[in-house]
Amino acid sequence: MNTTVTVALAVGALVVLVAAIALRLSDRLGLPSLLLYLALGVALGESGVGIEFEDVALTQTLGVAALVVILAEGGLTTRWADVRRAVGPGLALSTVGVLVSVATTAAIAVALLGLDWTFALLLGAVVSSTDAAAVFANLRRLPLPRRMAAALEVESGLNDAPVILLVIALADTLTGEATAVWWVTALVVVAELAGGSVIGIVLGAGGAWLLRRSALPLSGFYPLATLALCVLAFASASLAHTSGFVAVYLCGLVLGNAALPHRSATIGFAEGMASLAQIGLFVLLGLLVSPGRLPGAIGPALVVGLALLLVARPLSVAASLVWFRMPWAQQVFISWAGLRGAVPIVLATFPLTAQVPEAARVFDTVFVLVVVFTLVQGWSLPWVARRLGIATPLTPREVEVESAPLEELDAELMQMRVPEGSRLHGVYLPELRLPEDAAVVLIVRDGRSFVPDATTRLMRGDQALLVSARRSRPEAERRLRAISRAGRLAAWRGEEGAVTEVD
Repeated sequence: MNTTVTVALAVGALVVLVAAIALRLSDRLGLPSLLLYLALGVALGESGVGIEFEDVALTQTLGVAALVVILAEGGLTTRWADVRRAVGPGLALSTVGVLVSVATTAAIAVALLGLDWTFALLLGAVVSSTDAAAVFANLRRLPLPRRMAAALEVESGLNDAPVILLVIALADTLTGEATAVWWVTALVVVAELAGGSVIGIVLGAGGAWLLRRSALPLSGFYPLATLALCVLAFASASLAHTSGFVAVYLCGLVLGNAALPHRSATIGFAEGMASLAQIGLFVLLGLLVSPGRLPGAIGPALVVGLALLLVARPLSVAASLVWFRMPWAQQVFISWAGLRGAVPIVLATFPLTAQVPEAARVFDTVFVLVVVFTLVQGWSLPWVARRLGIATPLTPREVEVESAPLEELDAELMQMRVPEGSRLHGVYLPELRLPEDAAVVLIVRDGRSFVPDATTRLMRGDQALLVSARRSRPEAERRLRAISRAGRLAAWRGEEGAVTEVD
C-alpha cells in the first residue's frame, strides 16, 4: 500500500477529529469555530509542525469546491416560508449593497492608504462578500425577526457570485488581460447572474420531480442524489459561462423546499458535508498563510476593516433597504452582522493565481481582517440584538415531516415529531382532519409505541407514523404544518396552506 496515501488519510482523519473537538470548545468559549480551524491550519504549517504548503492554485480549486457544498447546504436548509418576504431585501443587499460597499471601501483605501484606484477596488471587492457559512451558523442560533434574518441569509447565499465576477474582472484589468470596456463587462456580469439563476431553478425543479418518482434501491442514495444535483447545477452553469454559485444556491433552495423522500436525512447529510467542507477549507487557508508576513498587514487590515464595518457596510445597507420599510434597528443589526469568513480569503487567492502585482499584500490584509473582525463581530451579535431590542422570544420549531416511498402501494410513509411549542399538542387525531386516504397508524411516546384511536391526543415529543396516498401527501403535510403553527382551528381561519408569520 502507498505509505504517502496512508499517512495523508491518517492526518486527514486526525484533523477532522481535532476540529470536531475544537467546535465543542468554541461553543463553550463563545469563539467562532472558523478561528480555531484557521489556528489549526497555522499550527500545522511552516511556523508550527513544519508542513510546507504554497500551492495557491490547488487552494483556490479546493476552496471553490468547498464553497459549492456550503452554498448547497445553505439553500437546502433555507425554508421558503421564511425567506419569501425577504427576497427583495436580500437581492438588493447582494447587488446594490455590494457595489456601494466596494466603492466606499476603495475610496477610503485610496485616501488613507494611498492605493491605486484599481488596486483599491480589487481589495474592496475581495472583502465585500459576506460569508454564507458564518452567517448560517450564527444567525440560526439567535432569536431574531424572521424577515431580517432571512434577508441576511439570502444576501450571503447570492452575493458570492457578483463579487467573484468583479474580482476576476479587476484582476484581469491589473494584469492587462482585460479587453472589453467596463459597460460591456457589466452587461456580461448581469447576463451570467441571470443565466445561473435560470439553470439553478430549472435543475432544482427537474431534480425534485425526478427524485419524487424514483424508487432508489437504498434510502442513503437520496441525500447523495440531492447534493449531486446541486453540484451538477454549479458545473452546468459554469460550463455554460454563467454563474455557478447562483445556480447551486438556487438549486438547493428549490430542492430543500420540495416534498422529497427522506428529506430529514438529506438535510442532515448536507449539514455534515458542509461542516466537513468548512473544516477542510479553513485548515487549508491556515496552512497557506505565512505568519511571518502578517504583522506588516495589521495596520492596513484595521484601516480597511474599520472602513468596511463603520462606513461602507452601513451605507450599503441604507442604500439597499431604503425601499423596503425595514425598521432602523434591524438595519443597524444587518450592518453589524455582515460577517466575513472563508469567502474573502478564498477570493484573495484569485489575484494570487492571476499573478497580480502585490497580490500577497491583499491576501495577508484580508486574512488579518477576517480574523480580527470575526472575533469582534461573532461574539457580539447576541448582545447587539438585545441592545437594539430586536431579539424575539424563541419561536417553536417547524414541525418536521419525513417521508419514504411505498412504491407498490402508490403511497408514502411519513414520520413526524411534535416539537416543543407546537400547537399540535393536545389535538385529538380526528381534529387533524387529514385527507380520507391518510391516517396516523402508530405513535411512540416516552419510549412506548401504540396504535392510536379516535380518542388519542398528540403530545409534545410524540413521534407519529402516518400513511398517505401519494396524491394526498402534500395536503396532509400542509394540514399538519398549519395546525402546528395556528392550532386546531387553522382551517377555519383560512390558514391551511399558509399561516401568517410575525416578524
